[in-house]
Formats: sequence, structure tokens, C-alpha cells
Amino acid sequence: MPFTPRHRSFHAPQHSLGGFSTSSEDTYYQPEHDHDHHIHDNDKVHGHGQGQGHVNAHVNGPGNLNGNGNNGDSYPEVFGDFEKIRSIGEIAVPVSKTNTHTNVNTHTNFDVNGDISTNFNINTRPDDAADAAAAAAIRGLFPNLSHDIHEQHPRNRNRCGSEIDPYSPSRPRLSLRARLRHFTWAWYTLTMSTGGLALLIAAQPHSFTGLKTIGLIVYSVNIALFVLVTSAITARFILFRETLVQSVTHKREGFFVPTFFLSVATLITSTQRYAVPDPDDNPGGAVAPRSLLVAIQIAFWVYLFAATAVAVGQYSFVFSAHRFGLHTMMPTWILPIFPVMLSGTIASVIAKTQPKNEAVAITTAGLTCQGLGLSVAIMMYAHMVGRLMQSGLPDREHCPGLFMCVGPPAFTALAFLGLARGLPGDLDVDGDGFLDTSGIKVTAIIGAGYLWALSFWWFGIAVLAVLKKPPRYFHLGWWATVFPNTGFTLATISLGRAFQNDAVLWFGTAMSLCLLGVYLFVLFHHVKAVVAQDIMYPGRDEDVEDH
Repeated sequence: MPFTPRHRSFHAPQHSLGGFSTSSEDTYYQPEHDHDHHIHDNDKVHGHGQGQGHVNAHVNGPGNLNGNGNNGDSYPEVFGDFEKIRSIGEIAVPVSKTNTHTNVNTHTNFDVNGDISTNFNINTRPDDAADAAAAAAIRGLFPNLSHDIHEQHPRNRNRCGSEIDPYSPSRPRLSLRARLRHFTWAWYTLTMSTGGLALLIAAQPHSFTGLKTIGLIVYSVNIALFVLVTSAITARFILFRETLVQSVTHKREGFFVPTFFLSVATLITSTQRYAVPDPDDNPGGAVAPRSLLVAIQIAFWVYLFAATAVAVGQYSFVFSAHRFGLHTMMPTWILPIFPVMLSGTIASVIAKTQPKNEAVAITTAGLTCQGLGLSVAIMMYAHMVGRLMQSGLPDREHCPGLFMCVGPPAFTALAFLGLARGLPGDLDVDGDGFLDTSGIKVTAIIGAGYLWALSFWWFGIAVLAVLKKPPRYFHLGWWATVFPNTGFTLATISLGRAFQNDAVLWFGTAMSLCLLGVYLFVLFHHVKAVVAQDIMYPGRDEDVEDH
């Protein structure tokens, strides 16, 4: 049946101190007492006020209601375009006078099914009791609607919720089910870091009795953690089905999806280290079962295919669906290329135990993927340096993420050296002795040294940034201080072995001990944050935009 235009009611309570406009000519309406003002379908409503007040809109249909406010004396303002709005519902936008510098923005969407979603954003300055003002402004917003409310502090502290400040010590504790909604992809940074630690233990140049056993225990714990994290995030997607698509397409959380594949990469390489005997350590000794070698080979090719799909697919989606300013550039933008880059690292570990023909194919594919990963990372470095030059260091809560920039050149250096070692000793590409295995190894050492220096530069930048602006709250991004630096340490040890320099090897051992300390420090704060509900809590995780 045809749509019949209906009046919309605009209600201004008696206690309101502000003025409201209800026509497209913006003629102001100052209420003297409680009554309704009718708005037609082709009208726009505009209101602003001081003190306490409500703007109630009874609406019909798909449409939107936007609101924003500025600096206490003449706001918040509410704008609504009610043309073709056809779904019955009531929107109440409570506003309150504040003398702090607070900006308020709201946006409400109505779809054809009558579902309503509201986004609310408050930006406050760190002075003028901004936290209290922001919390007060959030309370009671849109009580009758399904909504998602965000408040963003200029220090990039995000808060969600209609009545609570998630950074307040007095915030209520939530049930496990409610917290699972905020179990994000970033949790895989725990498993990829633990897997990196297992690899680092296996690569130690100075061993002792029981070190291999310790590494095997860490490897086993990482498998258990991977299963636990995967089970938890699967439970999230089952209990809250809409979060699967939301998480993958989210402007912030979506960049952490590749950490799942990075965790798989550490599992493949750790399995090679702990389940397959190394011919260099035990010449003529035990040989791994053929079935295990085939399984690792298949895992490599499946991983390479999936990682390539992520590298192409996720960047394509980001290019088409999101818009980012240079000042919002974060190191997480590199993550989608990380999995395909680590294909080279996996190949460098598994190639030398594979049959000759398979080893050459794996090495070639690994080198190609490593080159792709490093090339894209270098392009991202240009944006990162531009962002640092233009806008300075990231917010203190994001400074640990700068360690992600250490990873690409470090893992590429590690892959170059490993891939060269993985080639058959009698390989001679053109049969003239020019491009043979020994020549490739020399080239790999030169390239690895060059890339190690680039990693060292980024490492220094990240360390000084964290010392200058240490984070106040735990975030899963703290694990960026572990995994990329694992590649940096492994590259150092591999260069020491290539140069047969004991001083470099001891330096690598010292780096390993420091990294172990960092891992335990981050793990302690991670566990503490889970128990104290500082993460897996509305507004405290990667499922809110925070740049």
C-alpha cells in the first residue's frame, strides 16, 4: 500500500534551557512549557540547547538522525532528516551542559527492517575534568535502542557503554559470555609470540642439558594455547554471529586477522624443529618418517596459498572499503603481508630435510614470497616514516606497535640465510659453476647483513619511542615487543653462524635472554589484565576504532 505521510512529534520538556528549530528555514522555537511540535516528512529538525533537555523523534522508515555538539554554551545539536522515514520508533537524545571542551557526535541508522543502530562519539581534551564530563554525557543515551556507543579521548583511550567508563576502577565486572564478545583476533599475538620463543630456544648457539626439553615444553604449551584461543574466538562467533563479519571488516581489528596465520607459521616451523631431526646436528643419525616430511610439505603449500589470498584479498578490501589519513597510519597496516612473507621463513627451515626436487621448489616459492613481503613492507615503511614526520610518535598506548617494523627485514635476513643453506650442495643453475650453491650463500650473507641493519634501526626507534611514551594500560599490541624481535634475534644468531663469529653468537644469546624477560613481562601483564577485566571488556580491545 502507498506510504501516507505522517506527522513526527518533536517534544521539548519544560526544563529545557535551549532553543530548537523545526523548519528548513531554521526558525528557532523556544519552548515555554511542555508540548509537542509536529514535523512533516519533508522537514528537517535542528535542535540545540543548554542544560538538561531531550529531543524525541517518533519516526517511520529507513533514515538517520545525526547529532553533534561543541563547547558547552550552545550545544549539543541534533540534526534529523525525516524524509521517507517509515519505521515506528522513538529516539531520545539527552543532552547536558558542560563547561569542559567536549565534542559530541551521534549517528543513528534505520534500515528497512526497522532495526536501529546508533553510534555515539565524544572527544574530550585531557584537561577540564574531561573524563568526568565524557562519562556524564554518555549516561542514559538511547535507552530504547540497540546501539554501539563509542567515546574517544584524544589520548586514544576508547570507551564503550551507555552508563560506565570502562577505564574506571569502579566499573562493574562482566560475565564470561559478555566478555567473549570482545575476544578479538589480536589474541593470536600470544600464540605467535610463544611459538617464536619455542623457535628461539631451538636455535640457541650455546646449549645445555635440558634446553631441548624446555623448548619442547614451550612448543607443547603453544599448541594448547592455539587450541584454546581458537576455541574462544569460535565461541565468540557462535554466540554473537554478527561479530564474524564485523571483526574481519573492522578498521582496526581486521588488521589482526593475519596473526592467526602467523601463529600457524610458528606451529609449522616449530614442528620441523622439534619433530624432525636436523642433519646438521646429527649427521647420519635418525631420519624423520617420510609421512611426516610429506605432511609438513603439504602444510607449507596450503599455508602459502592461504597467506597469498590474505595478502591480496585483505589489502584489496581495505583499499575499496576504508579511508585512512596518513596521520592514522599504524604499524598494523603491515600485518596482512606478514603471513606470505613468513612463507620464506618456513621454507628456509623445512627445505634442507626435503628431497632434492621438493627442496628446490620450496626454496624458490619461499624466496618469491619473501621478496613480495619485504617489498610491500618497504612501501609501508614510506607511509610510516611520513606519518612520524608529519604527526610525531603514535599515542603512548600504540608505541609498542612500532616494533612490528623490526620484523620484515629481520625475517627476510633469516630467510635468505636459511634458504641458501637449504639448497642441495651440488646445485649449479647453468652448469658453469657461476651461480651455484656457494655463490648463492655468499649473496645471502651480504643481503642478510644489509637487512639486519635496517631491523636494528627500527628497533632503536621503537625502544626510544616506548621509553619516551610508555603505555599506561595493557593492550594485546604489547606482544609486538616479542614476535618481531624474535626474528631479529634469530637473524643475529644466523649471521653469527654464517660468519663463524663467537662474539656475535654470544650477543645473540644475550638478546635471547632479554627477549625471554620481555616475554615473561608481557605474559604477566596479559594474565593480570584478563583477571582484572582490563581486556575482553567493552572499549578496551581491538574491536573499537582507536587511532
